[in-house]
Amino acid sequence: MPSTSTATICTAKASYKKLPGLLELTSTHLQWTQDGKKAPSVKVPLVEAASLFCSKEGAAQVRLKLGLVSDDAGHNFTFTSPQPASLTEREKFKAELTNIISRNRSGVATPAPGTRPPRTPGVPGTPVPRPAPSLSRAASTSRAPSVGSDSRGPGTPVGDPTHDFRLRKKVLMSTPELAQLHRELVMTGQISENEFWEGREHLLLAQAAAESQKRGKPGQLVDPRPQTVDGEVKIVITPQLVHDIFEEYPVVAKAYTDNVPNKLSEAEFWKRYFQSKLFNAHRASIRSSAAQHVVKDDPIFDKYLEKEDDELQPRKLRDEGVDMFIDLAATAVDHGETGNERDITMQAGKQRAVLPLIRKFNEHSGRLLDTTLGEQPAKRRKIDSGNNDLYAQLDLEDLHGDEVSPGILLDMQDRRRYFEGRSMDTSQRAQIDVGAAVQEAKDNVNGWESRLSQLKIDRKAGDAALLSMTQNVAARIEVTKRKNDIPDGLFRQMTTCQTAANEFLRQFWLAIYPSPIEYQTASSLNPAQKAAKAAKMAGYLEKTHEKVAALVRAASQEGFDPSRVQVAMKPILDGVDKALTFWRTRAATARPPGR
Repeated sequence: MPSTSTATICTAKASYKKLPGLLELTSTHLQWTQDGKKAPSVKVPLVEAASLFCSKEGAAQVRLKLGLVSDDAGHNFTFTSPQPASLTEREKFKAELTNIISRNRSGVATPAPGTRPPRTPGVPGTPVPRPAPSLSRAASTSRAPSVGSDSRGPGTPVGDPTHDFRLRKKVLMSTPELAQLHRELVMTGQISENEFWEGREHLLLAQAAAESQKRGKPGQLVDPRPQTVDGEVKIVITPQLVHDIFEEYPVVAKAYTDNVPNKLSEAEFWKRYFQSKLFNAHRASIRSSAAQHVVKDDPIFDKYLEKEDDELQPRKLRDEGVDMFIDLAATAVDHGETGNERDITMQAGKQRAVLPLIRKFNEHSGRLLDTTLGEQPAKRRKIDSGNNDLYAQLDLEDLHGDEVSPGILLDMQDRRRYFEGRSMDTSQRAQIDVGAAVQEAKDNVNGWESRLSQLKIDRKAGDAALLSMTQNVAARIEVTKRKNDIPDGLFRQMTTCQTAANEFLRQFWLAIYPSPIEYQTASSLNPAQKAAKAAKMAGYLEKTHEKVAALVRAASQEGFDPSRVQVAMKPILDGVDKALTFWRTRAATARPPGR
């Protein structure tokens, strides 16, 4: 074992990149030393620990992955001791690292081994949230601060998904373009982290909603199938299968409680159950009807057999009433004058062997709904105070649209000219002579047959239109076939310039106009802070023309047509010019007279 100058908390045999070695956790580092070597090959300071992942329970290999602040990939270790010793060692490392990551996240210094807090083992397979870089690296203090003072202190507010660092990281990892923009603007200090995510809260809320969804119970009916194991046909029994059988068929659970272990062992119980008539009655197919004639009688399981539910009236009737709009029997007495005998599609019991299977599926579906929604049916929104209102049965909350947003008030310039134009239009319409207009229309219609027969359409106009459309389609096809001949380095610079300018424009207009109502929070910027932010973004936008001019010069030096760069960047320059014109006009209007 390599000697260390710090106290060792725990050790374990573990492999790293398929090489055997020793994993050690000290008061300052997590280190791994390959067998036969003295110096550790991997040595990670504890302050760099950001996230933790573990293999699932029952996995073939017991693994642990530690993510770092500076490296998302981190390090993967596989515990090589025989089980259950390897699992115990992994849990000990996981408990210690979980506490260390929690302290890194909260910004608390790592205490000495003798004063560390009690262990709190995490859930296997659940990642520990990674700390924000501003808490673990001093270099982050050099980033540009937000122009608006944020009322929140360092760290992530609890319960606010729009400020959860873990959600932000997942969104960036799933969107490479957004991650590239984040590196170019936030990591370089041009805008702050909060400014970058302002207006993108919907991405974080969608990610939080996706993670909060819980997987429901499988909808498949429990039906154990024989499998071929080592040349023998067997039914493999697992704890999950036993649980599903007991939940789906309570009579089997009752038989198990009554007979195991007093009368039968557990292995004998399941062997006789899968050979009994009770099992064949529970199978989710009518194929079991043929097998029932060859299955032997069982004095234990035959006592729990129930009569087949193959009568026209189900054995288990629904307790709750059926809504009138979905009750298939609601029109059973209609149309008496023409006959109301049910046709072939409405006559139950044509095949009595099918009725138990259908009712079994219906009961299974009902149990699934009860598991998800609870025993009581979901409450529905009533549009009237009366409980017997039939229309209220169909008036569901999910069918109502969202509340109408009040929108953004338009600031009209020179309103007087707008109303003057409307008044002029009204006066002009009042001076029209209706009788003269009708007489003129009649005169134009007279003799239309002779004029129509003399009509000759010039082919030149049609041919010109057809040629123009053909050339347009050919040009579009040519563009799709044409390869991008812009040099890679120049193309990356153009893309970077355009995405950065777009982000500055977005930040500028967010500071000018109010953000959507659904994303309003208590920490919204006040007017002075918004004005400061808009001025900051306007300063960035003023440099866009210089950046584009530099790209044009770079294109000339590389022998590329500079006019194509100008055409490509013209839309973003138009947007920048419009924003700057708006900002200068607004600044000139707000400036006091005489200055």
